[in-house]
Amino acid sequence: MQEGIIVKKSTEFSIKIIKYCKTLVGKREFEIAKQLLRSATSIGANVYEAQFAESKLDFIHKMKIASKEASETLYWLTLCENIDDYELPECLLPELKSIIAILSKIIVTSKKNQP
Repeated sequence: MQEGIIVKKSTEFSIKIIKYCKTLVGKREFEIAKQLLRSATSIGANVYEAQFAESKLDFIHKMKIASKEASETLYWLTLCENIDDYELPECLLPELKSIIAILSKIIVTSKKNQP
């Protein structure tokens, strides 16, 4: 598999989220940590799975799922950003927004290039 920028960015983002969720668990915020961990790591899982898609339509579908998971992750991070004692790392929201932009571009481009 050739590692593209979206694979790299989503994997790196997942690692940062895993570390951040450990701090939430330390604050006994189990439910938010669980929801954030699931949606954020699902972005990378779907991006990675898309690299092995059976068809162009399957690739687009998996990227759309990754995009939806990214939107959900944005919701959870926005909540965390607005709760004073959660100490959200400054890098997470900009990195997520970059991933969302890349996913959107990939989906649009893939649809245009579809036979």
